[in-house]
Amino acid sequence: MIRTAERLNSIQEYYFSKKLREVRGLMAQGRPIINMGIGSPDLVPSKKVLNAIQTAVTENGAHQYQSYQGLPQLRNAIAQFYKQRFQVTADPDTEILPLMGSKEGIMHISLAFLNEGDEVLIPNPGYPTYTSVTNLVGAVPKYYDLTDENGWFPDLEELQKQDLSKVRVMWLSYPHMPTGATATRDQFKKIVAFARKNDILLVNDNPYSFVLNSDPASILSIENAKDVCLELNSLSKTFNMAGWRVGFVLGNDEHINAILKVKSNMDSGMFYGIQKGAIAALESTDDWFEELNNVYGKRRALIFQLADTLGCTYDRNAVGMFVWAKLPQGSKSSEEFIDDILYKKDLFITPGTIFGSNGKGYIRFSLCISEDKIKEAIARF
Repeated sequence: MIRTAERLNSIQEYYFSKKLREVRGLMAQGRPIINMGIGSPDLVPSKKVLNAIQTAVTENGAHQYQSYQGLPQLRNAIAQFYKQRFQVTADPDTEILPLMGSKEGIMHISLAFLNEGDEVLIPNPGYPTYTSVTNLVGAVPKYYDLTDENGWFPDLEELQKQDLSKVRVMWLSYPHMPTGATATRDQFKKIVAFARKNDILLVNDNPYSFVLNSDPASILSIENAKDVCLELNSLSKTFNMAGWRVGFVLGNDEHINAILKVKSNMDSGMFYGIQKGAIAALESTDDWFEELNNVYGKRRALIFQLADTLGCTYDRNAVGMFVWAKLPQGSKSSEEFIDDILYKKDLFITPGTIFGSNGKGYIRFSLCISEDKIKEAIARF
């Protein structure tokens, strides 16, 4: 009998992998399921981006292996994007590394900086992949609480009272997923100082900055943040390129080189055409962001109506492509609540508990669904 690796005992199949299989089964039975669960953009990239990849396919060398560090033009485009949009200066030759999606970066960073038994600070609620990757590399998840009462920002004074001697990495995500909370510049300064004091590598996962957010921010804009910080970013949400798998990480040259050691042993470079499309996306003008947010703004207004219909409460100032909503007092558990709606109203919503115990009593709506479908969902109630 062939046995599997013991590390698989530390993780479970991704929630959406299992739940969407159930949803597809219901659809195969003819059920008119409306999926408001997963954050996969249903909009398309710009014509400029599509033209760039189509043209690139016919260029000489397009189908050969590419550099592990990506095209110099792509790294330059990322540097210019960060300078223009975040007022962050990064050396395209040493401080930027393109990735096949920022999710890949979570694994690369973990492999580069964590030994077995090291501890990792993970937000609760937060992206489940932080936990699963931590377990896969043999490190130990150490959760820090995020609550509505504290603006979904960590209580650094409380954290400092804990034994942090084994903590090597801290995952951060602002704008925050799933709540849509943002961090102020002062909060970023405080958490960078916390990381420096405790010799912790702080990693901000930042793919939602430009979705319904009037003030995009990068933790790397804090003075000397690169000494202790990395930032992940992605083209999936901002440019509707989720399936293209384009992300990148920024940090100082020492940290980037460590990640490159891992990455260069795990892939053979990103397809040339996708890199050219990514360059075109990063050169988008303000019109692109305004149009994108106009669409998501209309959808969010309708989701607010649906949440009101369900008796939920929510923060109208939250950003990103989700609406994080608190269930009415006395409701069933999040899982029971969404299953009841799934089977009675053919509507799939994400339970907050998949993001951690502090997601208890919450549900998450995705904005990656047309206005007509949201109106139909409202009508079902």
